[in-house]
This record gives sequence, C-alpha cells and structure tokens, in this order.
Amino acid sequence: MKEYIREKAPYILSALLGNGGEFAEIFFEDTKSLMLNLENNKIEKISNGIDTGIGLRLIKNGKTAYGYTSDFSFDNLMNLAKILAKGEGEGKIQVGQKFAHTKIDVLIDPDQFGLQRKKDILLRANDIARAYDPQIMQVSVTLRDTKRDVMIINSLGETVEDEQVRVVFFVEAVATNGEILYRGYESTGGAIGYELFNEDYVNVIDYVATKAAERAVLGLKAKPAPAGKFPIVISSEAGGTMVHEAVGHGLEADLVQQGLSVYAGRVGEKVASELVTVIDDGTIYGKNGTFNFDDEGVPAQKKVLIENGYLKGYMYDRLRAMIEGKKSTGNGRRDGYQHVPIVRMTNTFIAAGKDNPHDILADTKEGIYVVKMGGGQVNTVNGDFVFEIMEGYKIENGEITYPIRGASLIGNGPKALQDIDAVGYDLGWAIGTCGKSGQRAPVSDAQPTVRIKEMTIGGTE
Repeated sequence: MKEYIREKAPYILSALLGNGGEFAEIFFEDTKSLMLNLENNKIEKISNGIDTGIGLRLIKNGKTAYGYTSDFSFDNLMNLAKILAKGEGEGKIQVGQKFAHTKIDVLIDPDQFGLQRKKDILLRANDIARAYDPQIMQVSVTLRDTKRDVMIINSLGETVEDEQVRVVFFVEAVATNGEILYRGYESTGGAIGYELFNEDYVNVIDYVATKAAERAVLGLKAKPAPAGKFPIVISSEAGGTMVHEAVGHGLEADLVQQGLSVYAGRVGEKVASELVTVIDDGTIYGKNGTFNFDDEGVPAQKKVLIENGYLKGYMYDRLRAMIEGKKSTGNGRRDGYQHVPIVRMTNTFIAAGKDNPHDILADTKEGIYVVKMGGGQVNTVNGDFVFEIMEGYKIENGEITYPIRGASLIGNGPKALQDIDAVGYDLGWAIGTCGKSGQRAPVSDAQPTVRIKEMTIGGTE
C-alpha cells in the first residue's frame, strides 16, 4: 500500500496545490491495537482492531483544509484533493528532497507476546491488589499495546516513514471501610515492547498493583485535609502533572497565537524561579511521548522552553511555525488520520536540580507533601489550576506525620513556578494520555522533588 501511495503522491500533491497554497501533505496511517480490561475478577473486555486511512492537508493563506478517507482508489484520492483545493489544476511541488525510514526498536514485539500471557498479567495484578488488604473491594486492570506505521509525503519533497510501538499498563483499586470509598491508581509503560514485563516480569506487575491498592487503603486511614495556605513539597514520585497541565499547555504556540496563554508575548522574560528549567523532549528512549518523527514528518527534538527561570520559546507545529516564519519544533501530533495535526507536548519535565530531597523535607517546618496527583482543571489564559491530591501527607517539624484525604491543590502556574525555592536532584516520570481539541496523544511528564513557598490547599477539615 505504501509503495502505491508513494507512486501516486506527486499527482495528489499537485492537485492539492492546483488552486494555490503554500503547503500540501499526505498522511498515511496503519494502526493495530489491542486493549484488555479486567473488572470483577474476570476479563471483561478485549478490543482488537486495525485502522488504516489517509489524510490530505492543504495550507493556504495561513488556513488549513483537511479531508480523510479509507478508500485508497486513485480516483477517490484525486477527487478529495480537488475538493480541498476548491478547483482543478496542477500546482508546483518538489520531489525527492528527503527520505527517512525509522522505527522504535523493541525487544519483544506485541505480536510475539501471546494473548494468554497478556491475560496472565491482568489476572496476577488483580490477585496481588486484592490480596493487599481485605478492604479492597474493586480492582480494574488495563493493558494496551499499539503498533502504528505512518508515512508522510509533502510538497517540499519530503517522504518520512516511522514505525511506533507502545505498551501501557495500569491498575486502579477502590477500598472501603464501610463508611467511605477511596481510589488508588498506578501505571507504567511507554514507547517500549513487552520487554516491559520481561526481566522483572513479576516485579513490575506486583509493584503497580501493590501501589494502587496501597494508595486506596491509605486513603481510608487518612485524616481530612486541612484548608488554608501552606508550603508545598511535591515528590518526584508525583510525576510532572503540574508542569504538563499548568505550564506546558501555555507554551504551545497555537494557544499562544490565539491569545489563550498567559505566556503570550513573554519570550525573554523571567517567568519562573532561577532554579527552574522546563524541557520538552520527544527523543528520550522508551518514554510514552517519544517518536522519531512527529505526525508532520519533522524530527523529534529536545526543546528548552524555560531556562533558569527565563522563557526561551514555544512549541510549534508546521502551521504555527509558518505563521511566525519559524521552524517546527517537532510538536505536530494527531490522534489519527482522521485529525488535523496540532501543537502537542511530548515528554515534558522540570530538569533536576542540586538539592537533596530529604533535606527539602527536613527544612520544611510545616506544610503538605504531595506524592500523587489526581485529576484537575487548568485555565491556560490566566494559568489558574485546581488538582486533586490522590496521595498526600502533613509535614510537621520537617517530618512526614500523617496521610490526608479530600485535598486539592489550588494555584496559578506562573506564580507556582516563581515560588519554587528548592529543586531536588531526583527525577520521577509518569505516563498519560493528553486530551486537547478532541484529540488524544500519548505523553510523559516528570519533575524532581520541588518545594513551593506557599499554595492554597482546599481541604475538608
């Protein structure tokens, strides 16, 4: 199929530009995915599918025309190109300027890891989580693998192919003492094959399942969270939820250009503590937001967004870069061939600092220690956010004393970055699926242990 598309691409691209335009593109995708879910002590759902299609894109006068199809006939593709071009003609294109064929190398391909072995992972995780404590009443386990083969051919003469593999695994446990319910959650995975479970097969499953159950049971023992303003220490174990949501989205060029970011027009300004450097890097081996080329055929890159507190720049896709006369930073991503590419993060993190994490805690006389974030909401226009604290503790006299529940972290992204006064040398990662404009994208985020001078805790005490 790809050879057929390569052969027909010059005609299709020329038709796309037949009525003028700056850029034309063909995006081919062939995705094979498997998802297994366990509920109520049994495998409740197995979803296995293949989705193949083509998206055609025209950029003209800074605007995008987009269409997609799973009908690969030449007549259909040419007709779609002419509809997008709103006319017939032959535009000028380049041919043969760049060829690249890359793939994410994995040790155990998802197709080589049998279905029964995949089921065994879910069953073991369920047994481990339920055996942790009799108060565990519900366990949900999900395992998902994806093989994605993409090819991008554009009017600049670039042809790029990238083969991507991802495996993710997560466990959710709910505990009850008869009066309250509390949820615990843990996950792992990334741009990796089933070697994720290979060498330490049992340890990975047991760790994720035990951590989820542990958090659920801990919530039953926790005291109602105090309300008020406190110094906040966020553990590296929390991952980079805050930097992704409260900072990262505001550094995406589409939101900046639309005036929907608190960071718009502030390149070169000091926007954070001098201890803070924020990076987005799509090249880190094995992470969930890693790829060789983005969904526009631009190489994955490491971008320093904030350096020692100063805003260095934004993340761009091709369209937003063209509008400003810049180059794409490799952040053009899409949910699939049915979607137009938009600016998205990859692996986003606060760089490690020099402080000892133990000393950060010991130097905090009173405050809140955040170990795991939950869900939340962010307003990118002003940077305000609210996050659930799934696992948190009270700090008293420099020591962790008792767990808290019902807490939420309320603050402002830019102010939180400015108020960071300690950054640990540890760095902890988390995985997730980021939603934006109705599209999903696999991402990772991370941060070291950090202390924020003061933030508001919404509590129930």
